[in-house]
Amino acid sequence: MNLKNLLLNLTFACTSIMLLTNCSESSTAEKLLATANSKQATADTANLKKTPPPPKPIDKQQYDSLMKKLANGDTTGNWPVKNTPYPLAGAILPEHRIVAFYGNLYSKRMGILGELPPNEMLRKLDSEVKNWEKADPSTPVIPALHYIAIVAQGDGGADGKFRYRMPFKQIDSVLAIAKKRDALVFLDVQVALSDIRTELPLFEKYLMMPNVHFGMDPEFSMKTGAKPGTKIGTYDADDINFASNYLAGLVKKYNLTPKILIVHRFTKNMVTNYKQIKLRPEVQLVMDMDGWGEPELKKGTYRHHIYAEPVQFTGFKLFYKNDLKKAPNRMMTPSEVLALKPKPIYIQYQ
Repeated sequence: MNLKNLLLNLTFACTSIMLLTNCSESSTAEKLLATANSKQATADTANLKKTPPPPKPIDKQQYDSLMKKLANGDTTGNWPVKNTPYPLAGAILPEHRIVAFYGNLYSKRMGILGELPPNEMLRKLDSEVKNWEKADPSTPVIPALHYIAIVAQGDGGADGKFRYRMPFKQIDSVLAIAKKRDALVFLDVQVALSDIRTELPLFEKYLMMPNVHFGMDPEFSMKTGAKPGTKIGTYDADDINFASNYLAGLVKKYNLTPKILIVHRFTKNMVTNYKQIKLRPEVQLVMDMDGWGEPELKKGTYRHHIYAEPVQFTGFKLFYKNDLKKAPNRMMTPSEVLALKPKPIYIQYQ
């Protein structure tokens, strides 16, 4: 495939995690190693026999209280959203806030996740987690890596779908990096001229993992047949319901705690028929304000396209570079974001 035409100047770089195994020629060392392996195998067997405790059922009174807190004094009656199902046991939201780094390991231009070497990136993520814990000490923060697993591109490719599926070895690398912080992983797709029904099932072997969740980006869902990047794409409630139903099926099939589904949005037409979006106990749905710009512009986008069309939970994206392009040339602070109605529970940095 011609990678020169990848959207957003996708630049491939080699990122690898090296596992070093030292072998000894010493018979004494071999005996010690065999003894250690035997002990480890015994410990592993013992651990396999231990059944992890089941997650605690949702305390409905506490859940309602936290949702009211997220509404942040809203008086319209829209927040918290009425008649939503309580989640299954082990749900992450709203008890925790998620702070995620977004990007792709092949590109330094698509987000902070791929811009910095892994260990440096994780240290920066640690710093952001602390900032959010300081801004809202009552809400524990969970770190996350939000990886673009399918990238829209300018080249149609062999099937003319204008999207490039990242190799699974890259997802494996992201999982290995996330493990260093016990971080969540979100797999995000830009389907281009393909569709969510085709692309989502490709990731079942990852989504069956308890710590892996999903994101879908309407901006690059090109239902009109236009090339990605020439127009802003769209998803309908029907597409979101397919994804939610699919994730719910995995939760039931593999006896998982609820999955989180992120839907990006910064225009009205990126999501159509929002009132028809179906909520489920197995899936927690976050509408993520994905626009960049100066603080007042971002607040307006959030107010018009997230606050005005309530679904369930809300998210907010902050751009290390694009948010600085216009005066006052700075990102919004955690305290400013937490002043929004409702308070975003998912925070993403690009």
